[in-house]
Amino acid sequence: MSINNLDPTDTAILQLLQHNAELSNKEISYKLHKSIATIHERVKRLKEQGYIKRIVAILDRKKIDRSLIAFSHVLLNDHTAATLDAFEQEVVKFTEVMECFQMTGTFDFILRIATSDMEAYRLFYRNKLATLPNITTVQSFFVLSETKSETAYPL
Repeated sequence: MSINNLDPTDTAILQLLQHNAELSNKEISYKLHKSIATIHERVKRLKEQGYIKRIVAILDRKKIDRSLIAFSHVLLNDHTAATLDAFEQEVVKFTEVMECFQMTGTFDFILRIATSDMEAYRLFYRNKLATLPNITTVQSFFVLSETKSETAYPL
């Protein structure tokens, strides 16, 4: 599936929903000058085809006591499929891990970790992350400020 398979109406629906997922089919139909039924069917199809993975609310992390963000680079001691799979299966269970990416380059994974403060990160590192087998190195970087945080992709 590719964005190239979408017509301008589908692309416009995706753009609108990325910026405000609360828009009703009626509001989208008004903005795009299409019928509500047409918008309903298109949104349903976009979900079925996997263009829309899920509809979520983006919370203010500071208001829910997740003000410390760390990007942790993880190097494993071997790179067999079993070791990589085992790491992924375990690390995704940790509620502090918001994102996990397997990478090329010096490190095998980058994790985005959200905790309340440095002490909470220390406990996460000591009691969870460092207990996983096959980890050689963890190098963490802490966010000082956030200048831009987007969830919408340009289409």
